[in-house]
Amino acid sequence: QVQLVESGGGLVQAGGSLRLSCAASGSIFSVVAMGWYRQAPGKQRELVAAFTSGSSTNYHDSVKGRFNISRDNAKNTVYLQLNSLKPEDTAVYYCRVAVVVGGPGGYEYDYWGQGTQVTVSS
Repeated sequence: QVQLVESGGGLVQAGGSLRLSCAASGSIFSVVAMGWYRQAPGKQRELVAAFTSGSSTNYHDSVKGRFNISRDNAKNTVYLQLNSLKPEDTAVYYCRVAVVVGGPGGYEYDYWGQGTQVTVSS
């Protein structure tokens, strides 16, 4: 079993910054992909930032230049630095991690964090 623990959300004024973290633990053989999504009230969940193949990254157009995704492979942890926050960034942020469990040739599974609320006041 794999567990994801998110932290770092909160209330911040427009223009402020936050740093989210998501630590994966459990029977992880390797991490395939890591990313962050968000869901605002009444809207669909959307990709915010993610590592794709290798160290390549992908960002939602609305956060380019303001958010930065990073990771610590030794700790199986992914971070999201949120800068120059805007009220429209208000949402619940979820991490998503794809991992291989059980050793070489094991199955790949997707896991979601519990979500952390980010609220940006104007």
